[in-house]
Amino acid sequence: MTSLALLFTLASIGISETVYLVRKRITRDIPVCPIGDGCEVVLTSKYSKIFFIPNDILGLSSYVIISLIAAFLVIEVPPMSFWVIVIKILVGIASIVSLFFTYLQWRILRVWCFWCLMSAFTIWLMEIIILLSKSI
Repeated sequence: MTSLALLFTLASIGISETVYLVRKRITRDIPVCPIGDGCEVVLTSKYSKIFFIPNDILGLSSYVIISLIAAFLVIEVPPMSFWVIVIKILVGIASIVSLFFTYLQWRILRVWCFWCLMSAFTIWLMEIIILLSKSI
């Protein structure tokens, strides 16, 4: 139960991060970058979309789905084994995608986006929780 609560909490943090970025993109404002100054470069680069869908929308969708599945698992919505498999696959894919985007920042763009790194760490923490949890 504790690991599911942690997943839900981390998904909520991810939702907050990505809603902020979506809002800034829609209003065409530059996001506040608390550490460094690469947020605008990363968020407006040619890598900021996958198949014409902004990465912040994909991230927000992932976080919402993860939070819903974590809630389903807490309240035991059947089929439980299906939800366990889906959350493991979704967080696994998100971890790999986050690793790829972190690599792009490091080696291709050569700037760091605070919000992107926060999102990556959030996803990686979810993956660690799933890998270490015996109840999921």
